[in-house]
Amino acid sequence: MASESMATIPVEGGRIACRRIGSGRPLVILNGLAATSADWDPSFIDRLASANELVLLDNRGIGASPDDGAPFDIDQLADDTARAIEALEFERVSVLGWSMGGFIAQTLALQHPTRIDKLILLSTDPGGVDAELASPTVRSQLTDTSGTPREQARRLLSLLFPPVLADSIYRQFGDIVANARAQLSPDLVKRQAAAMDAWHRDGTGGQLRKLRAPTFVAAGTEDIVIPASNALKLVNAIPGAWLAQFKDGGHAFMAQYPRPLADLINGFLAL
Repeated sequence: MASESMATIPVEGGRIACRRIGSGRPLVILNGLAATSADWDPSFIDRLASANELVLLDNRGIGASPDDGAPFDIDQLADDTARAIEALEFERVSVLGWSMGGFIAQTLALQHPTRIDKLILLSTDPGGVDAELASPTVRSQLTDTSGTPREQARRLLSLLFPPVLADSIYRQFGDIVANARAQLSPDLVKRQAAAMDAWHRDGTGGQLRKLRAPTFVAAGTEDIVIPASNALKLVNAIPGAWLAQFKDGGHAFMAQYPRPLADLINGFLAL
């Protein structure tokens, strides 16, 4: 495990906590709905940290990033990330975003193109009318904070992984996930969900063709949270984008294929 340090960046209405791990090219890592920087698969993160300096953020209001409880949108989360990059004195960084983190990464790359070296989009969509959404049942379950922490953990893992894996992952990691759910603020989940709903109304507004940062897009073929068809939509919209699809991968496919995915990303960043 690479050594790590912590930093806290003041932003309007709150603070953004950053974990820094590894050395090399700077890679900012943005997590998804209701997830913190501590929730990534450790083997995936360690593999990335072997070749890059990772900056893992907690989005405002979650984990170690307290805020004032006000509503926010994806633009605000992208601005928070830009302020963190500036405060850490990076001239240019690459950015990896998973799920909602991918919404933030796209927005950041469009709003601050001179600061972004390369872009990595995992299990995400372009927003707006171009995005293919999950079923209403899945969307409802994704933001459901009812029940005990263990019940929440089982429900969440059934969304993140294909059925053949979800039970075994729950047996292995259910306690860890349940502990994280016990610390989660239902209000924060509602605010993040509202930001995601607005993204799916407005999205990037067709601006992805303006992106000039080299972009790598990857998805699991069995993702029910953000259907894998969205990866193809992103690749078709972003000039020169790469695409990788992982067979039988769920929404959290980086935990199913940590080394192959990290190796692909490291190779992409080394080009």
